[in-house]
Amino acid sequence: MYDGVNIMEKKLYKSNSDKKLDGVCAGIGEYFGIDPTLVRLAWVFITLFAGAGLLAYIIAALVIPRKPEM
Repeated sequence: MYDGVNIMEKKLYKSNSDKKLDGVCAGIGEYFGIDPTLVRLAWVFITLFAGAGLLAYIIAALVIPRKPEM
């Protein structure tokens, strides 16, 4: 049951440490708790076979904020 106490909000950020281009795939991997390499492979698959992956990556790179330094 949700009581509103001690529940941390998960937020999607671009990764600062594990990035190849802009950190989008690594950030998505961190958010969902999966290996960023699997996210990168899925993104390549979507780009090659669905055609919308490149545009989606550019939009994600512009929309997803950079993870704040702690």
